[in-house]
Amino acid sequence: MCSVCGCGQGEQRVEDLRLLLPHDHSRTLAASQAGSADAHPADDLHGDRDAAGGGLVPAGAYHSLDHEHWDNHVHTHGDGTTHAHPHNHAHGHFHERGSGVVPSAAARRLMLVEQNILARNDAIAMENRRAFQAARTLVLNVVSSPGSGKTTLLVETLKRIGSRYPVAVIEGDQETTADADRIRATGAPAIQVNTGKGCHLDAEQVRTATARLGIPASGILFIENVGNLVCPAGFDLGEAQKVVIVSVTEGEDKPLKYAPMFAVSALMVVAKSDLLPHLDFDVDRLIENARRINPAIGVLKLSAKSSDGMERWMHWLDAARAVRLAMD
Repeated sequence: MCSVCGCGQGEQRVEDLRLLLPHDHSRTLAASQAGSADAHPADDLHGDRDAAGGGLVPAGAYHSLDHEHWDNHVHTHGDGTTHAHPHNHAHGHFHERGSGVVPSAAARRLMLVEQNILARNDAIAMENRRAFQAARTLVLNVVSSPGSGKTTLLVETLKRIGSRYPVAVIEGDQETTADADRIRATGAPAIQVNTGKGCHLDAEQVRTATARLGIPASGILFIENVGNLVCPAGFDLGEAQKVVIVSVTEGEDKPLKYAPMFAVSALMVVAKSDLLPHLDFDVDRLIENARRINPAIGVLKLSAKSSDGMERWMHWLDAARAVRLAMD
């Protein structure tokens, strides 16, 4: 299990895009950038890193970590990126000694494991971030609970972007390649990361995925995280910003129940707005709750099905990409 959040890692797989080539007309971004559909990094568990710093994990090779359950605290890096780290309160017995509280030996070991895992994840995330910055790529970590409409929104978004600038998508799910297949049907490069029993993507999985997929230079890389409003808040992937999606079929109290996720997100997308006439859902209360947690969070209400609000979303993406390009 993962010693940070308590999820069982199980079998992890990063899709081998070469297996798609005989059956799929699309080419990976990495292959097209190299000028050959066969240009892929060597499959070596600790393989050579490419120019972007990407380490490799072979398809079908798995690794696991031991996890416990943790709460979150938020901090901000010097480059302006903000994210939360989980830390343990629930496991291990604590004993009072005099006026202080001292963790048990078991709790101290868990805390050390947490620090080691998060330090390693953050180090890889910074490598990812440097690679994304060198490519002048806007990277968005798209997060939500299951069934909120992340993939549907991305499909409609990619159709609208078309060939205006490069895009690519990393899809995170516990099993299947269903979402990556939906993305590839739009013509956009995509790769599936299956986390097994894991409830979130981590920086190493993203590094592996981009080594195989490629980085869309001067474009946008969308990372669709595993459906979960808890654990993805604590794992920096190297993204520029998190975008949290809440559908109107969920409760207005989501930001209060899952505060760390909303605290570290730059934008809240209120999805499936076409269903509002049929629901007892107070959008204003949702926004009020989100801004109690994060006063600076942006808000967009839209429906990927009816297209209402999609132009505002596209404008937000264009503006965020322009900011990314202007930073260099």
